[in-house]
Amino acid sequence: MSDLGAVLWDMDGTLVDTEPYWIGAEHDIVREHGGHWDDDLAKQLVGNDLLVSARFIIENSTVSWTPERVVEELVRRVTAQLERHVPWRPGARELLHSLTADGIPTALVTMSYSPLIPPVMAALGVDAFDVVITGDRVQRGKPHPEPYLTAATELGVEPARCVALEDSPTGVRSALAAGMTTIGIPHVVPLDGIEDVILVPSLTVLDLAQLRSVVSDRRLA
Repeated sequence: MSDLGAVLWDMDGTLVDTEPYWIGAEHDIVREHGGHWDDDLAKQLVGNDLLVSARFIIENSTVSWTPERVVEELVRRVTAQLERHVPWRPGARELLHSLTADGIPTALVTMSYSPLIPPVMAALGVDAFDVVITGDRVQRGKPHPEPYLTAATELGVEPARCVALEDSPTGVRSALAAGMTTIGIPHVVPLDGIEDVILVPSLTVLDLAQLRSVVSDRRLA
């Protein structure tokens, strides 16, 4: 029997290329408050818990809203973008569909909030995920292991038998802290200097056979 028990997916930047949507929404909100936002600041928020990101925006700009209001506006604006177009990361749908076809349990583990999930699921056109963990379902977001541990518990799979797919340092650290084999696919921000993460340039280079072997070997064949 394969040691692979489940594959757990990050969403923004891993499954879908929505980081430009988030960064654009941040720019718009700060500009509407008479301030200036820059991409160096925006990149520090990639993969974060949304309330953490909201507090960072307030502390580093002229935005006068509460953190909760900032989150509400970010989610509203990015959801509207997703309802118009879902930008997939290369190889994401193909790999996900192959896992589903082979009966491998999957979970979506994202710091995005629940309203962003329906447009992505509708665009997938299949029941691709057995479990969905969103940022508004956990007390402690990434890089804390709670999101990934919650997903493993709901799947009924030991963390050591899970592979996590992530694109951000925050997400990678969350999955590693949960005890999962973690594959990093760098996108907007680098993943340099993080021990134990397996780096690949794209999801297009991964297949089910490699994911099965990586749990045992902790490395790609």
